[in-house]
Amino acid sequence: MTDLVEEPGSFRDPANAVFYRGEAVLRGLDRQGAANWACVRDAAFFRDAEAAGRIVGTRELSSDEAPPGWENVLEHEKIPFISYPYEWTFEMLRDAAILHLEILIAALAEDVTTKDGYSFNVQFRGAQPTFIDVGSFEALQAGPWVGYRQFCQSFLYPLLLEAHFGVPFQKFLLGNLDGLDPTDMRKVFRGLNRFKKGVLRNVYLHSVAENKVTGGGQKLRSDLGAAGFGKELTLATVKKLLAVVRSLSSKRADSAWAAYRQTCSYSDDDRVTKERFIRDCLTRSDVGLAWDLGANDGAYSRIVAESGAYVVALDSDDVTVDSLYRSLREEENTRILPMVMNLLDPTPARGWRGTERKAFTDRGSPDLVLALALVHHLAIASNVPLRQVVEWFRSFDAQLVVEFVESHDPMAERLLANKPEGLFPEYRIEAFEDLLGQSFVIDAKEQLPSGSRTLYLARPRR
Repeated sequence: MTDLVEEPGSFRDPANAVFYRGEAVLRGLDRQGAANWACVRDAAFFRDAEAAGRIVGTRELSSDEAPPGWENVLEHEKIPFISYPYEWTFEMLRDAAILHLEILIAALAEDVTTKDGYSFNVQFRGAQPTFIDVGSFEALQAGPWVGYRQFCQSFLYPLLLEAHFGVPFQKFLLGNLDGLDPTDMRKVFRGLNRFKKGVLRNVYLHSVAENKVTGGGQKLRSDLGAAGFGKELTLATVKKLLAVVRSLSSKRADSAWAAYRQTCSYSDDDRVTKERFIRDCLTRSDVGLAWDLGANDGAYSRIVAESGAYVVALDSDDVTVDSLYRSLREEENTRILPMVMNLLDPTPARGWRGTERKAFTDRGSPDLVLALALVHHLAIASNVPLRQVVEWFRSFDAQLVVEFVESHDPMAERLLANKPEGLFPEYRIEAFEDLLGQSFVIDAKEQLPSGSRTLYLARPRR
């Protein structure tokens, strides 16, 4: 059917494929996929988790609704914005891992398991993790959980790396979509480090035995099943894994940006004026999706979300984003998605043919972009020409709320102190307004009471 668009990242499981029909997210199931679905669709664990938002909302299409060529077709609730594990914080990855294992434990009680343990099986709706790979469920067979190795690589090992060594995991996951290899992790956890929580069993022994067990294929799995490796042993293994994940925590509490709101040059009057300006901007048009670039603690993301928008809150400082996530989780906020993102090096397309995992800018088009206290970091700290900054804003083809911080502002002076004198002669408010006016229509402008910062509401010129 010409109105169907295949999801390029769903080819790895031949039993089912995800595709789109307009805004609808569909999953086609072949005969084996349909048999797997039959064993889970009426299971109590599945329906309970679905009702709680822990498994993505799913319904089976009737023959009149479904496109042809499949045994069954499912329709899934659409996730507002897709994120990937290398864009998550420690607590996000940990919560996603806990969700995955808790669902598996509930499934095992009803003789259902999962084919894999991939971190990409989970997405976030705001601060709520949701299991999305419904095609991963299958009837339980004798033998160990086949997803154990993949779970360790894509969930457990990144968590262990940060929990025990204080090393952020994001770049490692971005560099390898399959996750961290057991043999490599064994080299990291040398000597007494092998006795750290969760390491001996899941790293050291796993590395020694991986080719004999998880890499041994279906025959070895069947042999283990025949030898008595059944549901109870699998359940015990998964429960131990869950206990390990729950016990892990990151001690990376210090961050240059964690106390930004207490150390920045905003006065109370500045803050009140800025909040009012943003609220006034939101009354001018409906905003479905907003991006907050350099969101820090998410104070302005919250204002936008209050208007009914779904906000993607981006910041390069994973510790600050983690703090934001924890506060959103406590509030059960499903309208703000925090993500770790270096705006100077945003997430590129990854995987097979560069289409399996999409670049950040290819996952949705925002209606509104916030760029507050950002321009001076790009132009001064990172030497990006003002013209290119404005061109980048224009590429989003969205309304823009942007703040220009003049060179005499204390924060700009701090950045300039580390640069040769006279390096940025074009960094002037007049030059910025001229460039902004070439690409946008400026609908509103207001200088903050401190006199060194100016806010603009702009819409793209057509």
